[in-house]
Parts: sequence; C-alpha cells; structure tokens
Amino acid sequence: MKKYFVYVIELDQTVRDIRKFRNKNPNYIQGKACVYVGQSSRKPFLRFEQHKEGYKSNKYAKYYGMKLRPDLYEKYNPIPTRKDAEQIEEILGNDLRKQGYGVWFN
Repeated sequence: MKKYFVYVIELDQTVRDIRKFRNKNPNYIQGKACVYVGQSSRKPFLRFEQHKEGYKSNKYAKYYGMKLRPDLYEKYNPIPTRKDAEQIEEILGNDLRKQGYGVWFN
C-alpha cells in the first residue's frame, strides 16, 4: 500500500527578502527558522533532492532550501492517504507559523 509523508525544509534566511514570503508571515519572530512544508508519496530525503534538482519543485525550496528538519515532521510519518497528508501539511504549516516560524506551504 502506498504511503505518504510530510516534510519540512529549512530555508536560508534571505527568503525573508521576498515580499510575498514576508506577507504570508506577519507574526514571524526574528531568529526563528524559515521553512517550507510539503507532502509527498516520496520519502522526505528523496523529495528534498527533487526540489533541489528542480523536479516539480517549489521555488523557495529549490533556491533557498538548505536541509530537512526531521525534528519538526518525523512524528507524523508515514501517513496512509494523500488526503490525510494534505491535511497534516496544512495543520503543520499553520502550527509552525503560530509558533513564529517563517512558513511556506501550498
């Protein structure tokens, strides 16, 4: 049976120079990490490599992605359905944003 995963990629702080990113994160706390939250049927390390190579990648993950942050997502994986993974992606993204992280997710 197919499994799904959520993952969190830490982004370089210079992503804060982009107005669109800043506007999504009005309560960002200076010094907290900026991250991209995603979900996939691929294991997180494979999906991270795909982002960096430009395959179905998010521009923030491709150009600013530095490393995976398993400390922020490991407890959710694996996930049984894509629908569940999409819901967890949104919940995790919003939860991290509430904690003051700079967050981008689709």
